[in-house]
Amino acid sequence: MDLSGFYKRTIEERLRILQQHVQLSDEEIALLKNSGALDLPRADRMIENVIGAIHFPLGIATHFKINGKDAIIPMAIEEPSVVAAAGKAAKLCLPEGFSARADAPVMRGQIQLMGTKENALDELKKHHNALFKEAKKYGAPLEPFGGGLKELKFRGLESQRGKIVIAELFVDVRDAMGANSINTIAEKLAPFLVEKAGGTMRLRIISNLATERKAYAQATWKKEEIGSEAIEAILDGYEMARIDPYRCATHNKGIMNGIDAVALATGNDWRAVEAGAHAYASLDGYHPLTHYKKTQKGDLVGKIELPLAVATVGGAVNTSPTAKIALKIAGVKTAQELAMHMACVGLANNFAALYALTTTGIQAGHMKLHAKNLAVMAGAKGNEIDQVVEALSAKGEYTFPAAENALKRIRHGK
Repeated sequence: MDLSGFYKRTIEERLRILQQHVQLSDEEIALLKNSGALDLPRADRMIENVIGAIHFPLGIATHFKINGKDAIIPMAIEEPSVVAAAGKAAKLCLPEGFSARADAPVMRGQIQLMGTKENALDELKKHHNALFKEAKKYGAPLEPFGGGLKELKFRGLESQRGKIVIAELFVDVRDAMGANSINTIAEKLAPFLVEKAGGTMRLRIISNLATERKAYAQATWKKEEIGSEAIEAILDGYEMARIDPYRCATHNKGIMNGIDAVALATGNDWRAVEAGAHAYASLDGYHPLTHYKKTQKGDLVGKIELPLAVATVGGAVNTSPTAKIALKIAGVKTAQELAMHMACVGLANNFAALYALTTTGIQAGHMKLHAKNLAVMAGAKGNEIDQVVEALSAKGEYTFPAAENALKRIRHGK
């Protein structure tokens, strides 16, 4: 799939090329053209007290090859350079591209009991089979798709408010994110737990730390492509993130730039994704979600591992028209495939950030793209936007007053 120079095309040309590659219908193309694709009646059914809709630019990252197949990555984000950076990193690791895999989509639900009997855990374990059978009934709708309840475990925690007994459900939710299914099972099972353990039921809720549902990706950037000096610089930058939490927070934020953008484009809950990723990074001390090392040949290998509870069905995935189109563009059928794509994008954006930070600096490319925003803010229209960008780039001055002055000079023919 050759999408070279995609960024140089007009929007009309990009849509025609995209239509060719992923067989989008004329109706789907019309929806993408319409910045108000999320109409107010539809929005009003999604959340409460609706007064309008906010729109993000929807772009695609090119040059991705994942597990031997070409992939187009839809990304919704307002920050300049993120989409371009992902595509650049993907191009630099061709022809092999990325390898990726994902765990089975198992999510954890938790039921909290307070004020239980002294032997509550023993009682629950004694009746495990009966309780498992009861809980399994409420996960039955998932079973025709290969999902359903897989495990039921019990544990206790000591707290300032007394002992907490926790029942944990492990449910294969297939292509859903899983919150509705798990919360339902937890609420239905809780009274049966109280019957055996005593006490009072409290929380009955999914956990967003989805350690049973991780995605993994790996790529190799050859020294012939990026240079030995760049590889050493990237390893130095990674080492700082590995040992310093202040740097590590920004390192991981760069990963989530790409992952969140795909989540938003496909109608997924990016807040849950963020919560899970950073909680996972904090297990045993805050650490990077990526890992880099140099091979014996001197090439750079990058890996990423993180929980990704994402969906291709349910929620906004079904109600947002552009989310459906984004999934079609991505060419993914299952939640596991989507998670693999997102892991690859996270690794790509992280590599691109380290590559830029340790070589030319992050601002060189970022500010050139930001110049377009400044031009529009200054009031530039049509061809004036490119002229203002050119003027700002020539001087290396990316400020709003500089954009205003450049626009004045353009309009006065100076």
